[in-house]
Amino acid sequence: MSTPETPDPQAALSRRILGIETEYGITTSDGGQRTLGPEQTARYMFKPVVARRQSSNAFLANGSRLYLDVGAHPEYATAECDSLSQLIAHERAGDRIMDALARAAEEAMAAEGVKGQVYLFKNNVDALGNSFGCHENLLIARSTTLKTLGERLLPFLITRQLTSGAGLIGRKGFVLSQRADQLWEGVSSATTRTRPIINTRDEPHADSSRYRRMHVISGDSSMAQPTLALKVGSLVLLVEMLEAGFPVPEFPVVAPVLHIREVAADLTGRAALPLEGGGEVTALEIQQALADAAEQWLEYRVDAGTPTEELARVVELWQRVLGALDSGNLEAVERDIDWVAKYRLLSRYRERLGCEWTHPRLRQIDLAYHDIRPGRGLFSALEGRGLLNRWIGEDAIEAARENPPETTRAAARGRFVAEAERLGANAAVDWTHLKVNRPEPHVLDLLDPFEPEPKGLDRIVRRLPAAASTPR
Repeated sequence: MSTPETPDPQAALSRRILGIETEYGITTSDGGQRTLGPEQTARYMFKPVVARRQSSNAFLANGSRLYLDVGAHPEYATAECDSLSQLIAHERAGDRIMDALARAAEEAMAAEGVKGQVYLFKNNVDALGNSFGCHENLLIARSTTLKTLGERLLPFLITRQLTSGAGLIGRKGFVLSQRADQLWEGVSSATTRTRPIINTRDEPHADSSRYRRMHVISGDSSMAQPTLALKVGSLVLLVEMLEAGFPVPEFPVVAPVLHIREVAADLTGRAALPLEGGGEVTALEIQQALADAAEQWLEYRVDAGTPTEELARVVELWQRVLGALDSGNLEAVERDIDWVAKYRLLSRYRERLGCEWTHPRLRQIDLAYHDIRPGRGLFSALEGRGLLNRWIGEDAIEAARENPPETTRAAARGRFVAEAERLGANAAVDWTHLKVNRPEPHVLDLLDPFEPEPKGLDRIVRRLPAAASTPR
């Protein structure tokens, strides 16, 4: 992607659809002993979903998608959002929807004499080394060459774990990222066999003549709201700059994916990465140069979609994290960044126990940080005590549990799903279609992701009562 002498802010999408898919680890345990495995637990969790919608793959009235992924991982995909705060609200709503299903599963188990609590972990690797993901989706213009864009983003993405990793006690000690060990390609169409950082499979979930979907699968699941804001917000800024031809520092790292694990193992960000043509650069230097460019970009970008004021908060946090890393004063961002919060907490326990990083008690604490159950999970306890900062208010999250974003096509889907559920109508939904099956099939296409009230929506909603009264 060439960089013209004069950047064109209008060339960047002024509004952009954002979405996150989160896969959860799952088990049932009673007094520390596992009583049900993932598949059995998932069946209990999704039993009411299947009973209500005849499938474990269901769209909800808030516009989101709930389903069981390969390996019995419950997965929640947010509705289409067009701003950062909106995305964070809907991502957090997913945790609460999943926890509600887990609580209902516990009641169903107890009624059948099965003891135990359901544990849902928003992390990315289990004790056996199996990986499950957190995927970021960004809408881009069809005219953008995704492979070229992806290759320009690789140095940023392999070093982003420095600012927004979830942290993990690995085989030899504490590392920045849970996903780093699971990635083997840079930009490709693979998903599981050789996981890439960016997946190029062409599934736009929109008008394919106008849009593509960039699918980033390298990021860790975020617990702290500011970590999530920085992870996604910094990516949005980089994509905007590259689309607009804004001067973005280039770092042609030799075989970048091969060095992602070196970055993960160096908590200082000073591991040397070789550059094509000679020389070296550190992860900290890459992130600092890109953060500085993003700070300048704020003066040029079109103030739409995610407000420039909010992205300025992202840049301020980005700079503060890099400053803390450069000075070694991690305490300055302990309330904002997952890996820092977890590292400092575990370090204190390690000192108290006088043990190595691989001590079982430390691994238990590491895992407990990702337990999404309020009042039980370590993260929720820290956030509840004000030891972790928030990015948005509680009201926004609670509203997102029931209501779709009002500014995207998710509003149309949510209205249709809510009415179909109320009536018990025979209807089908996916990302780009609403369908009434009986008495005669009728379909409404939702190819414009920015249209909350597409033409024909009222008409197909009016067909739902007939679909409800027609025998299946």
